[in-house]
Amino acid sequence: MEREREQAEHESVILDSVNEGVFTVDQDWRITSFNAAAERITKISRNEAIGAQCCDVFRANICEQDCALRRTLSSGKPVVNATAHIVDQEGERIPIRISTALLKDAEGNTIGGVESFQDLTLVEQLRKELRARYSFEDIVGRSPAITRLFEILPLVAESNSTVLIEGPSGTGKELFARAIHHLSPRRDKPFVAVNCAAIPDTLLESELFGHKAGAFTDAKRDKPGRFALAEGGTLFLDEIGDITPAMQVRLLRVLQERVIEPLGGVKSVPINVRVITATNKKLFDEVQAGAFRDDLYYRICVVHMAIPPLKERREDIPLLVDALLTKFNRLQGKDIAGVSEHVMAQLMEHDFPGNVRELENIIEQAFVLCRGGLIELNHLPQALRPTRTPPFQSELPMTLQAIEKLAIVDALDRNRGNRKRTAEELGIDTSTLYRKLKAMEAAENQ
Repeated sequence: MEREREQAEHESVILDSVNEGVFTVDQDWRITSFNAAAERITKISRNEAIGAQCCDVFRANICEQDCALRRTLSSGKPVVNATAHIVDQEGERIPIRISTALLKDAEGNTIGGVESFQDLTLVEQLRKELRARYSFEDIVGRSPAITRLFEILPLVAESNSTVLIEGPSGTGKELFARAIHHLSPRRDKPFVAVNCAAIPDTLLESELFGHKAGAFTDAKRDKPGRFALAEGGTLFLDEIGDITPAMQVRLLRVLQERVIEPLGGVKSVPINVRVITATNKKLFDEVQAGAFRDDLYYRICVVHMAIPPLKERREDIPLLVDALLTKFNRLQGKDIAGVSEHVMAQLMEHDFPGNVRELENIIEQAFVLCRGGLIELNHLPQALRPTRTPPFQSELPMTLQAIEKLAIVDALDRNRGNRKRTAEELGIDTSTLYRKLKAMEAAENQ
């Protein structure tokens, strides 16, 4: 008897030294043990908790909807890294991550359940701080290329100059255009977007400049064009590189004269619109090839902004993933905590030919398949899953060291081996870069 008491005291000391909250329940859902961390997180004393129903103590959002411990007791299977919110004794809402397992006696009989939970308040605060530090409007990034764009966005927004945004499809060119508009004196006026590649050239002229009744067979009444609809605000012309030479001529006249002439009209109408254009082409190369007018190019490219593909700014991937998790948790009413280390390593290795749009689609699919907790490899699209799950940590697709090495090698390549510029781009001291390179060289020679 004395030995059992000492054993129980020893186990209690161990549980109280754990930083995560731990409690056990019997088969009537009454709490039978409650460690010190559980007291600290819930602000409920052990004496108050023991003997009470767990749902009365935790007042968690999943108690009524999808109790993880009930799932474990029903199925016999543990739940790992589910997320929820509890309400503490002072009425504060606290985000937690929980894991559950069966509680068995010495003979192997199930006598209840055990749950551990971790306070994610600090994690949530850090996420918010990172998001505030590395976001601008709806754009997220910490790479040097994105940081430089963040620096010039307010200056560009204050001006009235035309802007050309170049970047591969899916990099978020419209987000930058909207950010410029929202930061500008025109923010209270319309932002009108037109995808020039999606509208046949025969219709694009009417779509942009409008038409008068009777201008063509189906023109039953006057219709204002997008320039007129954007009056006082901003007109965003996406895929400007795809318009025909004839449309280039008309657009050039509008930008030079600041007037439009609706189809079938006889009077020019003055406009007050700021024009922002975007393309996934290298427009200067199109000019040199004779596919795009040089005079129009210089008219729209007063301010030039280049957005690099996602594979050239891999350090932005974790921030983008976090922002997408927040977005889809809100839209889908879920509480997914994050992605596993294996998933993040897989994403860091991927080249993302579809850029940020592809990453968004990947996370959205994972949300469909993931019930809660962490997004795992089996929630990713088939093409992103490894052919076999690595049995050992050392066989993971990428370790943190490998990710760091990839970032350093990519930065060195971009800076043509210049270590000083590479260190500045990575935000570290040159001496730190030398030390990391030396460690990488030593690791390769082992």
